[in-house]
Amino acid sequence: MEGELIGLWLLSKGLVAGLAIAVPVGPVNVLCASRTLSRGRISGLMSGFGAATADALYGAIAGFSITFLIQFLKREEFWIRVIGGLLLLAIGAIYFRKPAQAANLPAEDGTAHSDFASTLLLTLTNPTTVLSFLAVLAGLGMGQHREWWLTFLLVGGIFCGSMLWWVILVLMVNRFRGRFDQHAIRWMNRIAGLAIGGFGMVTFLIGLKHGR
Repeated sequence: MEGELIGLWLLSKGLVAGLAIAVPVGPVNVLCASRTLSRGRISGLMSGFGAATADALYGAIAGFSITFLIQFLKREEFWIRVIGGLLLLAIGAIYFRKPAQAANLPAEDGTAHSDFASTLLLTLTNPTTVLSFLAVLAGLGMGQHREWWLTFLLVGGIFCGSMLWWVILVLMVNRFRGRFDQHAIRWMNRIAGLAIGGFGMVTFLIGLKHGR
């Protein structure tokens, strides 16, 4: 009984951590909302699924105390910021120049896999996620030694908390999807491109400043 209570408590802690990491506005939030508007709920949910998977992977690294990976992330902070910033700038430029697609048109076949893979990669290389994740989870006791199945519950809670946010975001954005025509979506693509590129520029400059 005590073990079940501990497991439930760790699962709830992971849920809170997943929400805390996913909710702050960032490039993945912008990308997920933009894809929901232009392609629909499935595209938005697959994008969120990719981000939640990346959050769970970082949770596993911290939870199972994979020391060499943690040390690598800390040691290569400069390159994580610089390369991640350049990646965000490239994605922002692509979205700024992206042609509008009417909201009522179906998405092309095969986009679900690319939606998942792109946000998985973006979240894994997003410096904000990489550098803040260990600090947030340290406050929740992720580094403590415990049975593997309890850590697994904590990591599962992180995934569920993160995914819960993406489901909420997609449903909220999708509710207004029918009100967007091609002209509005074109402007949304430009706003998304500027926002993502702005995150990238700030990240890149911070990396250069810290690298001196």
